[in-house]
Formats: sequence, structure tokens, C-alpha cells
Amino acid sequence: MSRRIVVTGTDTGIGKTVFSAGLADLLGASYWKPIQAGLEGQTDSESVARLSGLSPDRIVPELYRLRTPASPHHSAEIDGVRIDAGSLRVPNTGARPLVIEGAGGLMVPVSGGTLIIDIFERWQLPVVLCTRTALGTINHSLLSIEALRKRQIRILGIAFIGERNSATESAVCEIGRVRWLGRLPWICPLTADTLRAAFKESFIGDDFLDS
Repeated sequence: MSRRIVVTGTDTGIGKTVFSAGLADLLGASYWKPIQAGLEGQTDSESVARLSGLSPDRIVPELYRLRTPASPHHSAEIDGVRIDAGSLRVPNTGARPLVIEGAGGLMVPVSGGTLIIDIFERWQLPVVLCTRTALGTINHSLLSIEALRKRQIRILGIAFIGERNSATESAVCEIGRVRWLGRLPWICPLTADTLRAAFKESFIGDDFLDS
């Protein structure tokens, strides 16, 4: 069975999509965003395709495409769509690894009383937790780690995004007892080439595929 990895974050807008693009390229993986909330401009799948160079057959179509950029449950309500949490089943990509990007943070509602983390608990796939290096990240990271451990979801490690903050990064990894996978700096200009170069310098592929 291929390696399937969930990319989640401590919050929305922290860089999960850019990280997912870099990781899919690094691992030669396919990419899947189960729920897309917000269709104006580039969707996350379109951004990943642009930044990773993945061919169209390696971008797995979303199960739900919602117009409003909001929490999935609220966006679905506005669109008049019912999200069936049971329909969120991990697709088979054969021998190729699969990078799955979650929506927002772990406690984001999907439908009814179901949260994103409840879906991850059902899947029981290893998770990479993306977090900022800025002020407040220790609290957000440790709460997310605690929530994942409570549901016995395996944490591959932490991927930091932003400017270097050694003290904060060390505190999160030591207190949370999680592996430091690397730190992706802000990239300007952000292109497929600059992301690939930064990712190869910041991360080691075997850290994600190691069982």
C-alpha cells in the first residue's frame, strides 16, 4: 500500500497548500483536497498544480467544491449542500504516495457535530502538523498535538512555516515530544522552481516515508 500522508495545520492561512505542493513534488506524490471551500481565484488544487508541476492525473478531484470561503459546514449551508462525512474515503492512488490537505485547523466543523479531526481519526493516517513560527504558535501547536494524541492519530512531525525562531521551534518539539521535520521559509517570488529549491533544502523525503 502506498504511503498516504495528511497535512493539517494549527489554523487556516498558515501555508498548508504551499507546503502540500512542495511535499507532493518532493515525494513524487498525488494530491487530494477533499473539501474546497471558496472558488474565487485559484482553488487549492489549482495552486498545488501550479506550484508543484504535478500532471492533471496526479490531482485527485475534490469531493465537495463549495463557493463560499468559510468553514465547510457553513459554506455548505450557504450553498444548500449537505456534506456526508461518511463519503470522505481516501482514494486509491496505487503505488504512488498521496498527500491529503485538510481544511483549516483540526477543530473545523464539517457537518453536524463532525469535525475535521474526526475524519482524520477514522482514516488513521499519519499526520504532518504545519504551524507558524510567529508569536502564539507554542500554544496553538501544543493544543493541536494534544488533540491528535487524544484520538491516537500518529504525528509524523512538525513542519514550521515562516522566519527562523529556534527557541519557539525547540519548545514546541521538546514539550510536545514531536519530531522537527524542518522549516519552510517565506519564499518571494513563489514559483514552482523556488518552492522546489527551498523544499529540498529544508526537508528530507525519507523523514516522511519512514515507517
